[in-house]
Amino acid sequence: MSSLDTDLLIDRRRLKRRLLFWRLATVAVAAVCLLILVPPHLNRGHVVRLKVSGIITDTTKMVRALDKLADDDSVKALEVEISSPGGGVYPSEALHDAIARVAAKKPVVAVMGSVAASGGFMIAMPAKRVFAGNSTLTGSIGVLLQTEEVSGLLDKIGVSSETLVSGPLKDQPSLTHKLSDAGRGVLQGLVADLYDQFVTMVATGRHMDAARVRELADGRAFTGRQALALGLIDAIGDEIDARKWLEQSEGVSQKLPIEELRTTGRLQAMVADDLSPLLGDALKTVLYQGVALDGGQTLWQPSQVQ
Repeated sequence: MSSLDTDLLIDRRRLKRRLLFWRLATVAVAAVCLLILVPPHLNRGHVVRLKVSGIITDTTKMVRALDKLADDDSVKALEVEISSPGGGVYPSEALHDAIARVAAKKPVVAVMGSVAASGGFMIAMPAKRVFAGNSTLTGSIGVLLQTEEVSGLLDKIGVSSETLVSGPLKDQPSLTHKLSDAGRGVLQGLVADLYDQFVTMVATGRHMDAARVRELADGRAFTGRQALALGLIDAIGDEIDARKWLEQSEGVSQKLPIEELRTTGRLQAMVADDLSPLLGDALKTVLYQGVALDGGQTLWQPSQVQ
């Protein structure tokens, strides 16, 4: 064999070794990407955590995500983590109903944080098990409608206002004049009906008689320890206790990973979380051109507690 043939053989072997290296490297990179892109719970399932914090306003995206979750076989349970004083009646009700739809198919457990009152209490009702801390502030079952009226101030500064309406109740409530007796009666009727709906949700979720719920539903808040004695929650505990209960009572292993319920991409979620509270209120103030009745609120207001 000539020296040229030997050199060619050596070069070919080097080329094969390089080719083998890059093939192995490609396989390794593909495996890593697969592990990153494909969730490890694909086969064994996972638990989803829904965090509800702050005042409950628009829950549309949460509701859509929950409805998808209800039909996802990889989701073995839902944990609802609540730290909220409540909010609008409609968004709280919509979230309550979406959680109830999940609860019809999967185990749902609720864990209350420092505050889970009014609408925050409402959304815990579909859970099969409700945990709270001893010092959690919860309950505050009730509804309020609130509006401002500045006719006295306008009189002092010499400003008058006239409103043309199609009917005597069309401008009830109004910023520029006091409620009429008829208007007050109609609005009180709205509050009463919304209150009845709230009481029904609690009675159904807590398996309590509606009359008993009404005795507790005068707007007052309770500590977690008081709520336990009254039957408004099931146990004192935290997320660890909730996972233990899921395993012992529902067969959902504590070893299963837990994932946050996401309604947007990561970047979009960061921007929305940081800016929405500021921009949303500012835009409402700038763009809103009239005085109307806001949706009813299931919102705990500590300043009103005697």
